[in-house]
Amino acid sequence: MSMPAPIPGLAGIEHVGITVPDLEAASRFLIDVIGGETLYDIGPLATPDDWMAAHLVRPLGARIHRLRVVKVANGPVLELIEPVAVDDGVPPRLDAVAIGFHIAFYVDDMEAALASLRVHGARIESGPVEMTEGPSAGLTWLYFRSPWGLAMELVSYPAGIAAYRHLQRQVWRPHRA
Repeated sequence: MSMPAPIPGLAGIEHVGITVPDLEAASRFLIDVIGGETLYDIGPLATPDDWMAAHLVRPLGARIHRLRVVKVANGPVLELIEPVAVDDGVPPRLDAVAIGFHIAFYVDDMEAALASLRVHGARIESGPVEMTEGPSAGLTWLYFRSPWGLAMELVSYPAGIAAYRHLQRQVWRPHRA
């Protein structure tokens, strides 16, 4: 029996998401020491319907508080995720946010990529979700798990992302040779 083809239109790693205990301190390090540049922020994220928990976070005692996208040189961007404890006074563990470390791959066609993941039996965590407002408008994403449990993401934004439209320099994005 032959294996199904890999995900069609996958162009490369688009970003790496990491959980940080202090978004401002992590940003200062990445900007002052590494030479990064803040592209956009999302948050604080607190919604009455708990959208973030439903789409991104599993009930591990924390939720996403803020998120910042930082460009570093000519590579993929870093997505910094700052969790906040659900119970007041108890600092969240850095692994409390289920997507606290993930690798995101850019795909040309989200529907074709999703169909491929399903054929391969991948566990879809959430999505696809199409962002229509804010700095992420234009982005479609979905989370899935590798067979060993690593959170992975597929992203697609063929017409661009709202936050990137005003930039003088192009944000790195995987492309075909």
